[in-house]
Amino acid sequence: MENTEELSPLRITSTVRALSSALRGKSEHVHGSGRGESDRMFPEPEKLWFKESSAKNLRNRDFLSPSTMLNTLYADGQVPLAVMSRVLSLRGGGVLPVAGGEVMGEGLRLRVDRVAAFRAVLVGGTTEYLKPSSQREGCVVLNCPALHPKPNTPSPDTLSLGQLRTVLLADHMGALLRRQGFEVYFCPTLPEDSDVATFFQALSIDWPTAPANCANDEREEKIQKALENSPYRERGTERGRRTSGGGGRKAAEEENEGGLRINLKRVFQEEGLLGYDPTLGTCKVSMLYPSSNETMVTVLHVTSCQDEFRQQQIAVLWRASGATHSQRHLVCGPVKTAGSHLTAAQYLQLRKGQMKEASEMKYGDKVEGQTWDDIIKVMTSATVRFELLSTVHTSPVTLDVQREGGVSTKGPRGGVFVMYNCARLHTLFDSYERGVEKGLYPEIPDGSQLDFSALKEEGEWLLLFNYLIPFSELLDQSGQSLDCEGGGARANIKTEQICKFLVSLSKDFSSYYNRVHVLGEPLPHLFNQMFCRLHLLRALRELYHRALETLNLPPIRQL
Repeated sequence: MENTEELSPLRITSTVRALSSALRGKSEHVHGSGRGESDRMFPEPEKLWFKESSAKNLRNRDFLSPSTMLNTLYADGQVPLAVMSRVLSLRGGGVLPVAGGEVMGEGLRLRVDRVAAFRAVLVGGTTEYLKPSSQREGCVVLNCPALHPKPNTPSPDTLSLGQLRTVLLADHMGALLRRQGFEVYFCPTLPEDSDVATFFQALSIDWPTAPANCANDEREEKIQKALENSPYRERGTERGRRTSGGGGRKAAEEENEGGLRINLKRVFQEEGLLGYDPTLGTCKVSMLYPSSNETMVTVLHVTSCQDEFRQQQIAVLWRASGATHSQRHLVCGPVKTAGSHLTAAQYLQLRKGQMKEASEMKYGDKVEGQTWDDIIKVMTSATVRFELLSTVHTSPVTLDVQREGGVSTKGPRGGVFVMYNCARLHTLFDSYERGVEKGLYPEIPDGSQLDFSALKEEGEWLLLFNYLIPFSELLDQSGQSLDCEGGGARANIKTEQICKFLVSLSKDFSSYYNRVHVLGEPLPHLFNQMFCRLHLLRALRELYHRALETLNLPPIRQL
């Protein structure tokens, strides 16, 4: 049993939970607080401890229980020796090993046994740290209203930047949910030879296609028939009772003309649907988006704020047709371009041209041929995705679409910066392999043969503690957000986190890489430290790959 606990992957959540339990202990029996047991207010477990992340704070602590929390638990914030002993002795079960702790002015601060943490992550293999901590079951349909025919399939020249944002967000969510084990479908299916399908391929958007004559007609007909028999259908006589004089006659004429009306307000009131616009009234059905054939699914409508009301109408119509699956709405804020209006096609063309110009300025005449065409395509896709996905999905995005600005190969500027640093890692290992071929370096030994106390640079601990260890739990969050009950129609998912994670990782890795010479002199007494660093950076390279996969971006292996 103890061996199993030692092999458990280290988790921040498990550590905070165990620390909170150890600190609370039997604190309600501490005497001298001046308050009775029934009067004592206990803080929530997740508020007792905070994981540090800034380089400044990590110099003297890894976890902190603030003095305000200690004062709530204990008289004058004095932690009993027995409690302190319990906190310091925590081990196993995914808990990061504690090396020591002390109560200072800001609270109880703990330091992790960093050598043991490096060993646990890098020797045992990083696989468990690069995937969700648990696999989920279920089916999610990602519906993107911007792509439904109205009446024609949209083209790159009619697709707005706000609509492109919803498509990229749906594509990103699909990749995240699949990694967690969900079965994922996209709606609608696009005609395989359509311009918009080709346009999406240029952006590495993985959207399903089918021959044009077998798209979505059959499912739409089924919904139409279901609505004709729906208990929420309003017939001419019913509308006539709610109108006067010619109103009823007009309603009857509409029905004779084939008009089908559904009372949406009755649907969401009687079905107990939360979070829908109270102004939804009676809706005349002219054209429907096909829903999923699956019965036990969650449908996530990824829509712009401008189209939210219409999509709520469609969602309630689905419910009126007898669809019982859960429906949530992921609403995107607008995309603004100061002083100009661009379609999705114009925006991609602008960024591609800027990326090519920036590459030519940096690398000169080498920027030619198919290899560079592929690099520019990936870098352009990365630029677009980071520009549109790095902001909280409900907030507006403002783009710089001036011809002379917008893309740079220098500085922490989103997608380009991330891809460049990923390429630096590949270049580093290519250099190492060439050194092995020349006989300068031996092969990297197994981690069990290394002394990880050689990793003393603060940047090394930052990369492990802020990125490698927490990544698995970051991947869990999108599926957990779908489970939240009582939140109404809207789903609030932190869709910006992967992009922000990658940009932050790239800043810290770049700072470390510029400061530390990883491939040192080929001297035996320097090999241990070099190999420890290579183990860490090899894990970091895989982390880049796994994170970029959720954005459907292949890594750039060489620049």
